[in-house]
Amino acid sequence: MSSHREKLHSIIFEADTPLGKFFDLGLIVSVIFSVVVVMLESVESIRNAYRTQLVILEWYFTIVFSIEYLLRIYCVKKPSKYIFSFFGLVDFFSIIPTYLSLIFPGAQGLLIIRTLRLLRIFRVLKLHRYTTAGKILAKALTQSRHKIIVFLAVVMTMTLILGTIMYLVEGRANGFNSIPLAIYWAIVTITTVGYGDLVPHTVIGQALASVLMIVGYGILAVPTGIISVEIANVSKSHEFTRSCPTCLKEGHETDAIYCSKCGQHL
Repeated sequence: MSSHREKLHSIIFEADTPLGKFFDLGLIVSVIFSVVVVMLESVESIRNAYRTQLVILEWYFTIVFSIEYLLRIYCVKKPSKYIFSFFGLVDFFSIIPTYLSLIFPGAQGLLIIRTLRLLRIFRVLKLHRYTTAGKILAKALTQSRHKIIVFLAVVMTMTLILGTIMYLVEGRANGFNSIPLAIYWAIVTITTVGYGDLVPHTVIGQALASVLMIVGYGILAVPTGIISVEIANVSKSHEFTRSCPTCLKEGHETDAIYCSKCGQHL
């Protein structure tokens, strides 16, 4: 890879340099404004009053993101790795609807396709890979997934049992016409949503509902505690943002010479 492509790669895919950080900041600002334009365009009164300005802004952001998309393809050794990656597809589908509008002007189906422009907001979420805080959160969620799965299994079992009991206690006379409906009520109650479309009328049913409501508040703290512990553990390690130009693997240490995944010289 030539030196200028390596430099361009470090700017676009990494955030260890001032230019890289400036690029990320500019990208975030562009994404936010482009999403605002899409939102404003959906308001009929604003669209009718500022149609020309909105079209100009739409094409401006489309061109900017198109240039960015082409530069990303240019500066990686294996373009297909980026093109067919999740964010590569997001980048593509966030710009193609505007170009399609030139071929199919006024097509009603195009309106559905053009809503994919909202996927540009994922560009902001994508930048978590370039920040230590984002990586810590991602690792914490990954490492705590088994505990969270067990926790969710316990909650689902609890709602299944309590929903069945509520069906037996309240019965069809009080609106609990089936066990699935009673389980739905248990889920709504334990998550403290409380739609109010289905409520117990018997003393025993109301007592069970009270217990379930209190348990619901306690349950909210469990996943928070699990993830907090994992975040504290992950925070002890330092993260890096160097990216491999071949396989796009990130997180290499600053003194790493070769990619830990494909062996490419960094």
